[in-house]
Formats: sequence, C-alpha cells, structure tokens
Amino acid sequence: MGFLARTAITAFAFWCAAQLIGGINFSGPFNLIIAAIVFGVVNALIRPILMLLSLPLNVITLGLFTLVVNAAMLGLTALVMPGMTISGFGAAFFGAIIVAIVSWLANKAIGDKDKAVNR
Repeated sequence: MGFLARTAITAFAFWCAAQLIGGINFSGPFNLIIAAIVFGVVNALIRPILMLLSLPLNVITLGLFTLVVNAAMLGLTALVMPGMTISGFGAAFFGAIIVAIVSWLANKAIGDKDKAVNR
C-alpha cells in the first residue's frame, strides 16, 4: 500500500483516538497528518531497536510488553510534535491500542490491491 494511504489511515486512527481518549489532543487537522508521518518515522527507526532491547520482557510477558512499547512510540511522537499533546501514560497506552485497532481495521477494509492482482 502506498505512503499516502498509510499516512491517511494513521491520521484517521489518531483522530479516532483523540475523539475517544480525553488526554489526547491535536491543535488542528494538519497536525494529524504531520503526526502520522512522524509516527511512521518513529516506528520505522526507533521501534525495532526498542523491541530488540525489550525482548526479554516481551518473552516473560508473552508479548504484552509490546503494548507498552507502542505507548512509548506514541508518547515520543507527541514529544516531537508541537501540536500534539498526551496527558500521561494511561492516555498513551489506550491511545496506542485504539490506533492499532483502527489501523488494522482500515487496512483490512482497504486491502492490498497488489496482492489481489498477483493471485
């Protein structure tokens, strides 16, 4: 799937999280799009390193520590983005869960057109 589609899906997931969680706020719709791009960069560069460093905790918790890593990535995005605020760890934790669920549902709904053509 293309970069623009993934960015739009993540921006929509951020909007859903901001609507459902009181501690997540964006100053405007343009900030949603920029935050989605920053979140993609953070997930591409920092998340793999953090997942590797937290591998023992992930094994012990049967993968549940990944939720904490996802919350940390959302919190890091909020630190970098001037128009995005997260009130605390609880908001980041539940916001990361909402972003993951909405992104997964949107990706399933849109599907991958390349895979359908190649079959």
